[in-house]
Amino acid sequence: MEYIQFGYHLMLDFYGCDVEALSSMDKCYEALDKLPAVLSMHKLIPPYVISADSNEDNGGKDPGGFSGFVIIAESHISLHTFIKRGFVSIDVYSCNEFDKQVATDFLSNIFQPKDIEENFVKRGTKYPVNNIY
Repeated sequence: MEYIQFGYHLMLDFYGCDVEALSSMDKCYEALDKLPAVLSMHKLIPPYVISADSNEDNGGKDPGGFSGFVIIAESHISLHTFIKRGFVSIDVYSCNEFDKQVATDFLSNIFQPKDIEENFVKRGTKYPVNNIY
């Protein structure tokens, strides 16, 4: 059987972010709404952003913030803000190659991190070239 690589998964963790941006549902929506076009991707639905309550009272480590995603033809983009910690975690997963630096720069412009942790994974490295039936 012949294989190709299926996708690319950029995982960004931004530290020391602008608290106003992390606290803004509109900014989170904007990030998810505009990034697909910036990366030449195609939204299948409008972004969906919700307020996520703190779970600290139950022993969790989430002080609350916003969580959101947008489904794109190429896969998905998601984010989770942790306002009181100045932190946002963002995933960009696509079956098409994309410019990681363009994504990082666009999102950095919105959330203004003081520090960035980036992980990048090639997904589906044994994706079959041909259909199996």
